[in-house]
Amino acid sequence: MNRYTLGAAAAIAVYLTGAALVAVEPTHTTAQAGQAPASTPATPLPKVFLFATGGTISNKVGGRLTVQELIASIPGLDHRVRAEGEQFANTSSSALTLEQWVDLAKRINARYKSDAELAGVVVTSGTDTLEELAYFLHLTVRDERPVVVVGSMRNPSTLGYEGAANLEDAFLTAAHPQSREMGTVVVLNDEINSAREVTKTDALSLDTFRSGRYGVLGVVDGSGVAYYRKTARRHSAHSEFDVTNLTTLPRVDIAWVYQGATGDIINALVDAGAKGVIIAGAGAGATSGTQGQGIAYAVGKQVFVVTTTRAGAGRINVGRPRAGTAPVYRISGDDLTPLKARILLMLAVATTNDGRVIQRMFSEY
Repeated sequence: MNRYTLGAAAAIAVYLTGAALVAVEPTHTTAQAGQAPASTPATPLPKVFLFATGGTISNKVGGRLTVQELIASIPGLDHRVRAEGEQFANTSSSALTLEQWVDLAKRINARYKSDAELAGVVVTSGTDTLEELAYFLHLTVRDERPVVVVGSMRNPSTLGYEGAANLEDAFLTAAHPQSREMGTVVVLNDEINSAREVTKTDALSLDTFRSGRYGVLGVVDGSGVAYYRKTARRHSAHSEFDVTNLTTLPRVDIAWVYQGATGDIINALVDAGAKGVIIAGAGAGATSGTQGQGIAYAVGKQVFVVTTTRAGAGRINVGRPRAGTAPVYRISGDDLTPLKARILLMLAVATTNDGRVIQRMFSEY
């Protein structure tokens, strides 16, 4: 029986392009008559670890797919990557707690620290709050290797289920060398988006995840993974947010601006224990009704108030640092959506009580 080995170039082509595994004759020399061929050591396929948390991607009629079933749903995956996995949870994304977010970040950090061979991590999630979990991991997984968050809009019992295709794209993205230093990315519908920029834009459409004016980082297609840009903001390996000693996150709430909104809602959030309030402002951060009084109440209670826009895009001007030494509790949210600003503020408040430092964080992340 002839022996076949896979050369390094072929192995790279396999996992970067998704091509079928093909046996390749080893090259050899015949300096002496009858000399046996010299074998070329096979290059191991990249290792990718899957943390399954549940969501529509696993929610079939009669029960949820397990992490093993999710991996098995991808034909020929073992020809592309070495897949391992753990069933972290199996529920809807909105049912995950903040304590579970912290635990998941710790587990991913520990997995990277203990396994130098690991090329990347994939996390399955329900799509409803996927963008929030992804941004949290973008800020708290402190490694240059990627985290790829993936889900599906249709469940496994539905005609046109796209979960297996999305999951295959996620594995290939996690294994791709150029995914290093991209932080956490979201992969659905053959597109790669930055966790910082992506948001769910449609309740049902397959192409619901968009990055607004910034656009995708890259794509995954029949030719493999292709990147076209990077995100310039701090994240992952360069993040200062260390969750090692955290068990949960400080309470931060969102107050939406609408015509005639009352400030007593903000008062109630503060009285309920909020350490920060995100204002989802109209336009470039305008408020309405008596919300100004509510904001003044929050600041008086030394609660941080971050102004963002409900418009879906646009930057809230940070302005120049304030002179003097007086405490700062009013923060500009830059271009983060209210949901993303909440996550950054939770981590910021868990790290410092200095408003100037928090403002610097909003300017850098």
